[in-house]
Amino acid sequence: MSFPSVLTIIADRKSGPLKPEAIDVARTLVKGSKPVVLSEGEAVDIPCPKPGPGSASAATIRATLAPYRVDALLMKTRGRRKALLVADMDSTILTGETLDDLAALAGCGEEVAAITQASMNGELDFDTALERRVALLAGKPASLLEDVWQSLTLTDGARELVQTMKAHNARTALVSGGFTWFTQRVAELCGFDEHHGNALEIIDNTMTGKLAADILGPDAKRDHLERLTEERGVQLRAALTTGDGANDIPMLMAAGLGLAFHAKPNVRKIVGTQINFSGLRAHLFAQGYTAGTFVTD
Repeated sequence: MSFPSVLTIIADRKSGPLKPEAIDVARTLVKGSKPVVLSEGEAVDIPCPKPGPGSASAATIRATLAPYRVDALLMKTRGRRKALLVADMDSTILTGETLDDLAALAGCGEEVAAITQASMNGELDFDTALERRVALLAGKPASLLEDVWQSLTLTDGARELVQTMKAHNARTALVSGGFTWFTQRVAELCGFDEHHGNALEIIDNTMTGKLAADILGPDAKRDHLERLTEERGVQLRAALTTGDGANDIPMLMAAGLGLAFHAKPNVRKIVGTQINFSGLRAHLFAQGYTAGTFVTD
């Protein structure tokens, strides 16, 4: 018997294996059938009936399973595998915030970090926050960008996510509110088909404290998503988006599968499909990929 829905349970590999008890609790919550292993000790699919009146909500399922430190994604079985990936960069594909790291080296770290936090929490509009942060970099040497680059770390599973989806004919794009100086390098490192960000003005190897082009903010991220789906010849439901901040909300809500990845509290209040414990591999499990099909080169 085939089921119209599936509950995918994913554990954080660094915190220990997926416990059988967690799987049993999940099956009970959704009245699911026998689990299908996606990665031994890490992820399973639980085929289940379509949620109806009286069914456990996604929020209830997530809260019930949270003590086991696993992510739970309840989705339709049909159309799980996506034809497009649009990913945020800072605190998503990268573990940190490049602008905050740059500001720390430039000696204005605390001021910039405070503005970043206010923006990501939705307390300050993105454009204003970016302009204020960039202004604090005026007169600083552009060589600091290379220093930041040398210290950056990819999030666990970043290359696997991009390369596996590309291997299955998906289009991949890195769309960031950060700087193109970094998006270009991260895109090349992970293999994204294209990248977009904000252009930092640099004159005579010095940051001017201004941007060299229009600001890429929340609406522009959604616009790129819509453009890419049109170019790919697919509908929005065939797209996967991922990000952590308030500026990601429009594209997360517009996509067929928008995943709030270790997101800020205000984002989690709005975006119900969340990855709170595991890494970027979870985005592949959410699409029904098994670990044996991941591209790791």
